[in-house]
Amino acid sequence: MLNIVIFGAPGSGKGTQSQKLIEKYHLTHISTGDILRNEIEHHTKLGELANKYMTKGQLVPDSVVIDILDELFVHNPDSVGYIFDGFPRTLTQGEALDAMLVKRNTAINVVISLEVDDDHLTERLIKRGEISGRNDDTPETIKSRLQVYYQQTSPLKEYYAEQGKLVKIDGLGTVDDIFSRIEKVIDKRDY
Repeated sequence: MLNIVIFGAPGSGKGTQSQKLIEKYHLTHISTGDILRNEIEHHTKLGELANKYMTKGQLVPDSVVIDILDELFVHNPDSVGYIFDGFPRTLTQGEALDAMLVKRNTAINVVISLEVDDDHLTERLIKRGEISGRNDDTPETIKSRLQVYYQQTSPLKEYYAEQGKLVKIDGLGTVDDIFSRIEKVIDKRDY
């Protein structure tokens, strides 16, 4: 089973590269935001619990998110692997995810970190905001989102680096250039 975590700062291209990884390696995409919305929409027990927190503007506790992810594994027994996009975001979530995967006799194989400097990220996000009309892609908001990202993921990157799983990928260039770098990392490893 091939299990990949992909992370990068806002605007680093995670979503685009995740889609290419899904297509090439036939992975099940795990986006916690999508999963939570789906659970709520289908009025599952866990969805209703998550919705109680979300309607109050609170973060859904890690334990609830892990339970939802665990259910996803139950409902996808034939999956050849998973790509975790946007999760884990914190060291606590990384540890909880590892513990859940151990119970399922699997583990994260590789953590792809898309590395893009702040100037390029800001430029990409401002362009995205102009094109899509997103009002959260302003210079002030971008700066704040980047600070939160670095604070949360720095310990998580160290955690995966200590396990020998973190691979930093240059996130500059064309979509295909970046994907080629990721493919080389995945294809040279034995999973």
